Amino acid sequence: MDMLAKLGRPLFAAVFVIFGLLHLAMGGNMVGVVPAWVPGPAIVWVYLTGVAMVAAAISLFTGKQEKLASALLGVLLLIFALTIQLPAVMGGDQMAMPSLLKDLALAGAAFFFSAQAKA
Repeated sequence: MDMLAKLGRPLFAAVFVIFGLLHLAMGGNMVGVVPAWVPGPAIVWVYLTGVAMVAAAISLFTGKQEKLASALLGVLLLIFALTIQLPAVMGGDQMAMPSLLKDLALAGAAFFFSAQAKA
């Protein structure tokens, strides 16, 4: 069981390195999902969330500030789910359902890691 626990944290963190780097490398392709009511240039939000995901991953890999980082990552993922995917699903886009469920599941895992981390 310890081996599975030791494997889970870096696997979880690796996902956010990839997601974060994709936000930074392909931000121009992602600006369309930023809700219109969000202030400022959409590209800034795409890059900011990419940096946040990479920072959270680094925290999980190193064990530094992982309680705070994983809690904030969970909040970020809930924001994505509630402001991007849920409105799309409610608007009839059933292709958004897997993204909604993915973000909710990852948020739950982030909160779990936060609860397990040492303060």
